[in-house]
Amino acid sequence: MTETLRLLLAWVEGGLLGAIFFGGLWWTVRKGVSSKRPALWFSGSLLLRTSIVLPGFYFVFDDHWLRLLLCILGFFMSNLIVMRLTRSTDGSQAGSAREVSHAP
Repeated sequence: MTETLRLLLAWVEGGLLGAIFFGGLWWTVRKGVSSKRPALWFSGSLLLRTSIVLPGFYFVFDDHWLRLLLCILGFFMSNLIVMRLTRSTDGSQAGSAREVSHAP
């Protein structure tokens, strides 16, 4: 496999890792806000997402700094894509969610 193809593959794998991480974050926020145990949702999700992404970076890196750089670039580019795909379509702000009874 040529080095150019490996670099492109590292960028794509970074995008997939980012989609898992940021898509999982979006899903967690939607489920965790209405949950009776939001701390469990958020801490469990962070642990799971991080335990998937960090080994993914390690395997893509494989002692080549340029692969790691492209993987991180793909990771953060997927953040922009997930934010665009999960944007509210009704014109309201995403931060103005419904009130929950357990909030102070």
